[in-house]
Amino acid sequence: MGADQDEDRADALFHALSDRTRRDILRRVLAGEQSVSALAASYDMSFAAVQKHVAVLQQAGLVTKRRRGRESLTSGDVEAVRSVASMLTELEAVWRGRIARIDDLIATDPPTERND
Repeated sequence: MGADQDEDRADALFHALSDRTRRDILRRVLAGEQSVSALAASYDMSFAAVQKHVAVLQQAGLVTKRRRGRESLTSGDVEAVRSVASMLTELEAVWRGRIARIDDLIATDPPTERND
């Protein structure tokens, strides 16, 4: 996967996770497969609105759907969640590196005296 594709994937993942309802849906389906109709019953919104939330999660690769008869069943993808965690760990490492460099500068650069 190229750098642009990685960034597109990160955009899709974080967009999907930017909504509280989608995060809640993801929690529910990581705990166990659920039908979209069962998910819809959990929220004060239309079935179509819940379907759209599930579609955003599916496009980001965070959930998968399968058919069982007339039902559409949704499951969480643990590997996709791990990839989000990995991205956050990478960002944290960059931040920690920056903090360490600042600490090094402070430790090696003695304060200068001001003569006012």
